[in-house]
Amino acid sequence: MSTQAQIQADMAVLVNISTEKWPPRQRTYFGSLTISSPQPSEAFAITPVHGCLGVMDLGDKRTMEYRITAREIAEDIAREINGDSGEGSYHGVFVAAGEAPTESELAEARRRLEEFQRRLVAAADLEWERTKNPMFITDLERRAARQLGLEKPWLYDARPLADCPVCAEKIKHGVAVCRSCGAILDREKAAQYGLVAADEKDAPRNRRSHAEKREQDPAGK
Repeated sequence: MSTQAQIQADMAVLVNISTEKWPPRQRTYFGSLTISSPQPSEAFAITPVHGCLGVMDLGDKRTMEYRITAREIAEDIAREINGDSGEGSYHGVFVAAGEAPTESELAEARRRLEEFQRRLVAAADLEWERTKNPMFITDLERRAARQLGLEKPWLYDARPLADCPVCAEKIKHGVAVCRSCGAILDREKAAQYGLVAADEKDAPRNRRSHAEKREQDPAGK
């Protein structure tokens, strides 16, 4: 069998049990690889990885090709993803021994992932006890709590700020008056809290009526 045929036949299987979406992995020797994530009804997703040839620069315009096995590539990618959050992190990606993961491989991956997620939640609990500030809780810690089905006082989704349609400054959702430019964004609410006179709610319509009358009677009769 030729070297090229051996490379094409060489395949390893990356298994992902996490629903996290990972950006494509870039390598100079094969380009880009997107790691599949399981759908809501799936326990895991598989990404096939093939071997390839690398090129070594020997200098003096000389190069040498060398073979990189599919397993070497797959293990390198799994190591990179699992180590993405620092020492001891694990994100549920591993290389199966065969063409599909075994139940024991999946059970071990689930155990390691849960162990890492519980460490994240414990760290978030300590930070919450110290500061009571949800801004110090990371998105990774929040995702861990959700995936473990835990209810935590620091577990919430902050709504992004909106843009004022007049001055484009960031504002909270539901505000009646923009604090930057003073634009009335919700006239009814502003009137309810005394920020504008109650009869001003109809002011735009009244101004339009007066303008229409002036157009119909330019002399003001």
